[in-house]
Amino acid sequence: MTHSLLEEGSAFAPFMTVLCDGALVILGLVMLACLVRAVRGPALADRIVAVNMMGTSVVMMICLLTLLMREDYLADIAIIYTMLSFLAVVVLTRIYLSVWKVRRVRERDRAAEENGGGRTDG
Repeated sequence: MTHSLLEEGSAFAPFMTVLCDGALVILGLVMLACLVRAVRGPALADRIVAVNMMGTSVVMMICLLTLLMREDYLADIAIIYTMLSFLAVVVLTRIYLSVWKVRRVRERDRAAEENGGGRTDG
């Protein structure tokens, strides 16, 4: 028979509840800081990392709520959210790389025009 530290008969239940509540508050503050970083930047890479960290924080919050509420289906939701968050970061990174390549080509063309020559491949 397995016992959870959050069961009402456990001596650690009040401590674990306060600990989980505190962790949820801290994760909320982390989410707020990540939101500020995602809006302010300064670089697009900073924004992508902030969005990834927000997704990770949400998954941790869902896992803590799984423990506190004793609802097993929330763990499944956390797994699905992890996959969606990963795909979102992959898509954002792909867009970022595409924009970066276009900018690099434009800068190379502009530099070639300033030097008096046309576009040079290579």
